Amino acid sequence: MKRSLAAILAIAGTIALGGCGVTPGDRAISGGLLGAGTGAAIGSLSGSAGTGALIGGAVGAVGGAVTSPNTINLGRPVWR
Repeated sequence: MKRSLAAILAIAGTIALGGCGVTPGDRAISGGLLGAGTGAAIGSLSGSAGTGALIGGAVGAVGGAVTSPNTINLGRPVWR
């Protein structure tokens, strides 16, 4: 139960914060990076940081790519 709650919170946070940039590519990159970091942190609690990073990165990239800059806009990404 504890792992499920942590995973749900990580996915929700990644999608919510995966909105840096105005193009879908920028948003996918920022979402993927945020998701990978979050997934690694949560995965390390269960002993599998690499798997957590892969899953979190994938979910974050998809979440960032499908969100609209009109809905969530955290500004210009640092790589621009």
